[in-house]
Formats: sequence, structure tokens, C-alpha cells
Amino acid sequence: MEILKTLAVALSLGTLAGLNLYLTVFVTGLAVRMDWVALPAPLQGLEVLAHPLVLAVAGVLFLIEFFADKIPWIDTAWDAVHTFIRPVGAAALAVAAIGEAHPVFEIVGVLLAGGMAFSAHAAKAGTRVIANASPEPFSNIGLSLGEDILVLGGLALVAWNPLLALFCSVLMVASALWFLPKIVRGVRANLWLAWMKLQSPPDSEKPAAPLASLPERWDTLLRRMSASKSAIEWALPCISRRGDKLPANLSGWIVSLADQPAEIYFIGRTWRGGILAALDIQGATIEFHDGFLASRIEIHHRDGQPKQGFSFNASLSKSTQEVASRLIDDARLASNPLGLAPRLT
Repeated sequence: MEILKTLAVALSLGTLAGLNLYLTVFVTGLAVRMDWVALPAPLQGLEVLAHPLVLAVAGVLFLIEFFADKIPWIDTAWDAVHTFIRPVGAAALAVAAIGEAHPVFEIVGVLLAGGMAFSAHAAKAGTRVIANASPEPFSNIGLSLGEDILVLGGLALVAWNPLLALFCSVLMVASALWFLPKIVRGVRANLWLAWMKLQSPPDSEKPAAPLASLPERWDTLLRRMSASKSAIEWALPCISRRGDKLPANLSGWIVSLADQPAEIYFIGRTWRGGILAALDIQGATIEFHDGFLASRIEIHHRDGQPKQGFSFNASLSKSTQEVASRLIDDARLASNPLGLAPRLT
């Protein structure tokens, strides 16, 4: 049982270090130095964290992180730097916690602590990239404060019941791994939008009007999946947002066909292959939003059905607005039986 509790402390500290290494080290060392906790014999190695030099360095670094972690994109740069630091720091904490155990047990503990720390760090860093899509800083501040509170609560739980803390840590890591594909899609989408934003001069746009055709590989995929040979009215590259038809953060194209004025298509790819979604815009309400990192079109379906949104890189803001205007006209015409006739091309 003592071995299991020792491993529980090592892995729990490692998981918390993946969220905030310096706060974990500082608070643990301070608790030992102030005699807030009494370390059992197997955990005597953690006394090193109570050394004044360790407390001073951890405290200063936590103070820097406290402010850096709340500034959009600065937090992402900070997380990038700590991609290796946090797992290594977690492994060092595991070594200190395990102490003079059997070498096999020590190696297993170090590997598990480093892996759990990396999982927690990846979830934290990915969530921040997604949050940075919004220019307002409040989401970053809220996430950062929430992570600090989670670390403090986790440390209190480790002191009170290490086995329960280990269960919660495993649950948190399992949740992070479960949501990892969605987080990866969100990170990739927002990094692409940020990259396009940086590459485009202010108030410029290329092309200046909606594209008239798809790249060949996308056109081939559209024809194969839709079996339509109709001419393309317009097409724009975009990223899907969560809605009733599509999951969030799929890269692809939104397309309008000349013979289908009451529908638009989203064509994209996932790791399982191509995906095609048809959206009926008859009677729908179309909204255009010009944001900091991306422009958005939101389609609010009739009869109270969930909306479907799409994001477009900021360099295509004028084209996106033009597409929104066309969708508004098509939705209005589609609501009229006389407006359902195919467009003339």
C-alpha cells in the first residue's frame, strides 16, 4: 500500500506539473518547509523542494508565468518553450517522490509521470491556441486562473488522499486524450488563420472577389461525392464551426453550384477520407461577422434548427462579405417557389 501511495503522489505531482510546473514545485516546497504536511519516510526525497534556493527560483518563475500565461499568444509562446521543460520537471519530481525505490519501479514511475505531464501540457497548450482566436483577453485570464486553482486544489487532494488524487489525475489525462483529436483540429485551424493573418497586409485581399473554381483535387472530390456536373457559382476556402451538419475545425471549401441555388456544399477531408455536407438555405437567416483573426458566416436554419458556421481567413474578408450577400439573396429567392430555378450561367 505504501508503494502505491508513493506512486500516486509521484504521478499526481507529475500531472499537475504539466499544467503549472513552477506553482506545483513552489507550493509543495512551501508546504514542506512550513510543516503544513508531514512527509512519510518513502517521500522524504521531496524535502529538497523546501530548500530556500528551490523556493526562490520556483517562486520567481511562477510570478513570471502568472502574467505571461494571461496574455494572448504570449501564453502560447510560453507553452511552446515549456513543451519539454514541464515533462522533464515532472520526471524530476517523480524521482524525488519515489526516492530509494527499486530501479524498475523508479523508471516506470518516471516514464508515467513524464507521459501524464505531457498529456496535461498538450491539452493546456492546445486549449490556449483555440482561445487565442478571440482578441479579447478575458478567456485567457479565466483559463489561467482556473488552471492555477486546479493545481492548488490538486495539491491539497494529494496531501489529503493520494489515491483519490491519482484517480482524478488519471481521469484528467484520459479526458485530455479523448479530446485530443478535437484539440489538434482546433490548434491546426487557428494556427492556419493566424498564419494567413500575418501574411496578409492590412485591408488587402487576394483574390478580390469570390473564387470561380475549386483547385483540381477538391473539384475531383466534390464531383465524385456529389455526382454533380453543374458549374461552380463560387467557392471559398474555409474552416467549419460546430453546427448541426459538421463538427468543428474541419478544413475545406464552401461551394455553391449553379443548378442548386437552394443549397450550398461543404467539401473537406478528415483522417477517414473526404466529407461532403449539403446545407439547405431555404428560409435560413445568414449573418456575416468580421473578426480579428477570421471572418465568419453563420447560417441559422428555419424551424429553430441549430446553426452552422464557417470561418474564413481575414485576407478574404471582402470576398466573405460578398458570399454572405449572395447567400442572403439565394435564401430569400429559395423561399419563393419561383426562385428555385437554376441560375443561368
